[in-house]
Amino acid sequence: MIKKLPHDQIPRFTLEGVKQLKRHPVTVLVHNVRSLYNVGSIFRTSDAAGIEKLILCGYTGYPPRKEIEKTALGSTASVAWEYEADIKVALQKLKDAGYKIAALEIATPSRHYTDLATSDFPLAMIIGNEITGVDDDLMDFCDFAIEIPQFGIKQSLNVAVAYGVGVFGIVERYRLVAPSEELAPIPMEVPPLAEAGESEID
Repeated sequence: MIKKLPHDQIPRFTLEGVKQLKRHPVTVLVHNVRSLYNVGSIFRTSDAAGIEKLILCGYTGYPPRKEIEKTALGSTASVAWEYEADIKVALQKLKDAGYKIAALEIATPSRHYTDLATSDFPLAMIIGNEITGVDDDLMDFCDFAIEIPQFGIKQSLNVAVAYGVGVFGIVERYRLVAPSEELAPIPMEVPPLAEAGESEID
């Protein structure tokens, strides 16, 4: 019989513990995302995906903001992040450090995240504005584009939803192709101080 776990029995890391863990080698640049609620959702997803870092760029809002915290649910404390006004500065630093650069965008040519190989990591992924996507001039920095297949009349997703699909696909692929000793751990034990009754669902 399938049993839903109550909140206080769900395995999870403590905040102190998660900061010491190996992270998946994925850094995400969030460029000109206007909605602070989307930014908060991106933080929450980044925590769940165990990425290295968020780099918030352009006019993307950054903590502390109550609108971000409303959807981040505390993950601004567990996800490493920084603000860089000029995304091109951040991209050049990542390129110099050996990162492959990818845009999460409808583009030609494009790749599916299931095609990624170990040589594509560490990976820096750009997500762009809710309406216009990744700026055209930023595509020149990219080694490739990652596109999410879609099967309806709308060829777009909310930016935070698209990010969730993309980053979990990338992390899943990395965990499939990377040597086991390189993988970030999965929580297996219930922390002794978990608070009963707190909900992770909104």
